[in-house]
Formats: sequence, structure tokens, C-alpha cells
Amino acid sequence: MEDLLFERGIDTCHETVRLWWNGFGPMFAGEVRRNRVSRMRGFRHWRGIWTKMYVKLNGEMVYLWRAVGHEGEVLESFVTKTRDKRATLTFMKKALKRHGPPEAITTDGCAPTVQQ
Repeated sequence: MEDLLFERGIDTCHETVRLWWNGFGPMFAGEVRRNRVSRMRGFRHWRGIWTKMYVKLNGEMVYLWRAVGHEGEVLESFVTKTRDKRATLTFMKKALKRHGPPEAITTDGCAPTVQQ
């Protein structure tokens, strides 16, 4: 960004660009996210892929649940300490409420394990 402005005769510091990004970046990202969600609600033939992974977060092993759209972009993510019915339903409700029901859902096919 600094180079683009310099080509147009505006001399800025990289710190100024960083401050602009911190101020306006979340606003732009929120607008892009809202537009994407509204388009997904109108498109009823999208297919969703739902996965879960066991990852280390801040030195602790947790489950990362993800909903991926038919275009390969992550729509929702959810982190839990447990892998049980309650965590699954919470994630599914959150994803379906925001993006609407998909035509088909594909999962990794792994059966849930019983933890004691």
C-alpha cells in the first residue's frame, strides 16, 4: 500500500498504513463476511463439508470443528474440549443458523468415540 501511494506522489510511513489497517480492516472484513452469508442464504444448492480435527491450541489439545462451503472456504469454526453430542449439536446449530440449510452435508465418516 505504501508503494502504491508513493507512485501517486503521496509519501506515507508503513506505520500509518498499519494504523489504517487496524482501524478499517475489521470493518471491511465484516462487510465481506455479511455479503458472503447473504449470498449463501439465497443459494439453496450449496454443499457443506463438516470436519473435526484434534489440534494443539495454547499448549492444550482441543477439537476444532469446521464447516467448509462448496467453494472450499471455511464458513464456521468452533473449538471445544470435548467431542460429544452436545458439542456437535452446538456447532451444527451455529452453522445452520448463520448459513441456512445445505442441500447435502459430507462428513469425515468417523464414528464418535466414547470417552469415560
